[in-house]
Amino acid sequence: MSNNKLFGEEKVGKLLLRFSIPIILSYLISELYNMVDTIFIGREVGASGIAALVLVFPIQRIIVALGTMIAVGTSTAFSRSNGRNDIEGAKKVLRNGFSLSYSIMIALTLIVLIFGNNILMMLGASKTILPLAKEYLFVIIFGSMFVSMTIFISNIMIAVGKGKLSILSTSIGAVLNIIVDYILVTKLGMGVMGAAIATTLSQIAGFIFAYYHYRKIQKHYNIKLGFEIDKKVATSIILVGISAFVIEAEDGILMAVLNNLLASTVGDSGIVVLGVISKVYMFLFISMLGIAAAMQPIAAYNMGAKNYRRLKGVMHETTKFAFMAAILIWVPMMIFAPQLISIFVTDAAVIQESVKAFRIMIAVFPVISMYYVSIYYFQALGKAKTSIMVSILRQIIIMIPISIIMVKGFNLGAMGVWLSYPISDILASLASFMLIRNEGIELNIAVKKQQLEKEKISGHLA
Repeated sequence: MSNNKLFGEEKVGKLLLRFSIPIILSYLISELYNMVDTIFIGREVGASGIAALVLVFPIQRIIVALGTMIAVGTSTAFSRSNGRNDIEGAKKVLRNGFSLSYSIMIALTLIVLIFGNNILMMLGASKTILPLAKEYLFVIIFGSMFVSMTIFISNIMIAVGKGKLSILSTSIGAVLNIIVDYILVTKLGMGVMGAAIATTLSQIAGFIFAYYHYRKIQKHYNIKLGFEIDKKVATSIILVGISAFVIEAEDGILMAVLNNLLASTVGDSGIVVLGVISKVYMFLFISMLGIAAAMQPIAAYNMGAKNYRRLKGVMHETTKFAFMAAILIWVPMMIFAPQLISIFVTDAAVIQESVKAFRIMIAVFPVISMYYVSIYYFQALGKAKTSIMVSILRQIIIMIPISIIMVKGFNLGAMGVWLSYPISDILASLASFMLIRNEGIELNIAVKKQQLEKEKISGHLA
């Protein structure tokens, strides 16, 4: 059965299971990838090294966010074109997406190389942390191109039903990162510089593997190499993908704001705690984001095919699966928080504060599953404005103001930062529920119209 037929006919539950597992594994490996540097630096360099990585994190997040924006926008438009059997349109989308991806990364690399010092100072780097942060940033920025292109290729592979290749490319980079980190940081004592070199080399290796297989897709669709940016196609890619950009970038924006709030209340120790728990916190999102991402090409295909009844079923099943998956990972995270935190740090006081903060942050976590599913769902429908609005709701519109009010207004210090998470989760989930309910009403109307049209046609034939 072809992938297109699968998207249109196979049971939704089976499809979500089939496509989400490779994505979840890919996300898991990716998070392990990101975590490795923190573990080695935390144990070999100490708190100052972790603080340096935390300060560079917002920049890394912007890099990933830009790559994800183009990747998601391209794969969604690609899936819709396939749903309409528009092969020429699908080819044009891929050419434009590929060109956009590497063009943006070249520009970003130049900006960081020229203004990196000023950017780090704006992010709150102190005189003691700045040299370490610069050391890390000015090496890993050269891997940005490869990160972006690997994300792009992985999303296209998932859209054509080859999610295993996405896992393999990430796995190659992750394994190499661990090996080189161990050699450079632990054995050779190269510290932050060693971790940066390990990350960049592993990103290049992952890209080489991914691109080798992407060439097969190019041959299949007869896509010639070269630079092409069509204003209309590029704009549609960016508009659909911009909500995915916000999802990734807002983590960095939020981290920058919270770093400054913590620095002004509890100092560097607060930044270290936030840096450690944020690494563990990201693992909670893996399952729900994987399921939501798996839903996206299925929903996009059925939207293109105007199969509205199935589209409604896709949303219902995805929400249910994402909520169940969130609970399954949330419970052990609550129970084993001390063991997870102690992977990064050995200081008993830091572990104690981190565990307390982490448990407050994730207190109502499962309710946020609908929020993230709704973002991917509106992306799949091509409703860019709605998707963007929902994307910025939780962390930008709700969490940042609440954290500032609780820290500065109510003088709650670090506790104000931790409490802003569950409050934002509840408010954002309620808003997304209302939007999805309204979308369901519109789909019911569309289904009824299609049914009436079918009845008219069958009446004429009779």
